[in-house]
Amino acid sequence: MNNKATLLLTLAALIVLASCAKSSTGRNQITLFSSSDLNKMGASSFEQMKEKEKISTDIAVNNYVQCVAKAITKNVHKSAHKGEWEVVVFDSEQVNAFALPGGKIGVYTGILKVAENQNQLGAIIGHEVGHVIESHSNERMSSSKISQTGMAVVDTALSVGNVENRNLWMSGLGLGLQYGILMPYGRTHESEADIVGQDLMAKSGFEPSAAISLWQNMAKLSNGSPPEFMSTHPSNETRITQLTEHLPKSQAYYKASNAPSCKKPKNI
Repeated sequence: MNNKATLLLTLAALIVLASCAKSSTGRNQITLFSSSDLNKMGASSFEQMKEKEKISTDIAVNNYVQCVAKAITKNVHKSAHKGEWEVVVFDSEQVNAFALPGGKIGVYTGILKVAENQNQLGAIIGHEVGHVIESHSNERMSSSKISQTGMAVVDTALSVGNVENRNLWMSGLGLGLQYGILMPYGRTHESEADIVGQDLMAKSGFEPSAAISLWQNMAKLSNGSPPEFMSTHPSNETRITQLTEHLPKSQAYYKASNAPSCKKPKNI
């Protein structure tokens, strides 16, 4: 059997051995890790974050974030997380937020200045929880593992075959994986989390059009960002377009929901 055939069989075996599933949007997924493993990783990472980052002690700010997060998480299916969600506000100017497997949510105070009201904060938390709902961390780790294994197989095949310019070929393949697979994969996840999050925020009583105005705010902060094809995230313009197109569906969920009353502190 030649090296090319060996490579193809090895990569095919990796895909077959992977656990295949579908996202709620109908997209095929490859997940190599168990939910329990991901939950442990999420919990461990969150504990490290709490040790490393300064945690906000502002009662009003914490109550505000907890109010929005509680409204969102009560509408998350138990298949994503069965227990209580732990929500921590980090005292940092960083414009960021995240959600991890195992029911962990982190919100940086810096992003509260960008989110003008409870609806925009609902869009942020809905988006981050959307990543957990759709098992994106599992997919990202799985795709990375498959890519690394594939690169190792190619490297071995090129070595055995004594291929000239081996390092150049490996460098080119690495770029192909980075810009052809891993980055678009990240953009797919972000777009999916946008849509899933918009539906989730609407079901939780937050005005879904706020997701659009949020990204308009974000666009003002992202001058000089790289071209979309070289980024793991969709451009702000792409996100705004996709959320606008999906708005009629999420508005239907919003009309059937009850709006919470989470007051943003004046000192933010």
